[in-house]
Amino acid sequence: MSEAKIHPVLIGMAGTGVQTEKLFLSLAEQMKLPLLQILKQAELGVLIGNSTEHLKQVHVNADVALKLIDGYLLSMRLASEEAYAIEQEAVSLSSVLYDTAQQLHPIAELYGVKLELTLNGKYGPVTAHRQGLQSALVSLGYALIEALPASNAPQLKLELAAHRCRYGIVAGLYADVDRLTAEALRQGRRLFGDTRQPLPALSHSGGAGVFVADAILNAIGARLKVSHHNKRSGLGAVLQANPQLQLV
Repeated sequence: MSEAKIHPVLIGMAGTGVQTEKLFLSLAEQMKLPLLQILKQAELGVLIGNSTEHLKQVHVNADVALKLIDGYLLSMRLASEEAYAIEQEAVSLSSVLYDTAQQLHPIAELYGVKLELTLNGKYGPVTAHRQGLQSALVSLGYALIEALPASNAPQLKLELAAHRCRYGIVAGLYADVDRLTAEALRQGRRLFGDTRQPLPALSHSGGAGVFVADAILNAIGARLKVSHHNKRSGLGAVLQANPQLQLV
């Protein structure tokens, strides 16, 4: 077995798929504690005036890692629930995209990426699990922001937008990344877990944010797809319009 795969000792400890899932849930929870401590220490340093650039980077990176772990744990929890038990509601896309941009701002600033929020047109509410949808979009944002500086894009800009497609309404994140295609995403899904770089067209890292988002969207009955908007490529969630005319 290659080093990129799960270590044999872990397989022996896990035994079955259910045990493996429990193991990684436990591992994720355990990893949160030291990351949370790093985050709190960085916050304390900022408060007492030791706000160096290095300290800010530590704070942002710890926060990103924690949110990715939280997204993974959320995907596992949602996947374990019956479909009817997942709380779907009428969700405002403008509100979700705005809150997503707010969460992405610190890491975008760290990487020198400009965020652009585009809300052209009126879409009304969509049917979704709000926490899941926002967590998925934030995870996608992390992956795209980290990939942009090495992508040779003409400008480091990430657009958050919504638009209609033949399958429904897409809420997505878009950048000048020409190599991001539907085939690249399909290949990434096939290679995920078997190689260190399942999405070489997007990132030289593991692209964990994309797969965390994919798992969350699957769990809430949405779909992750490569899409295009304003001559940019990106990743988005395909959602369905809510029959309600307004939020209740």
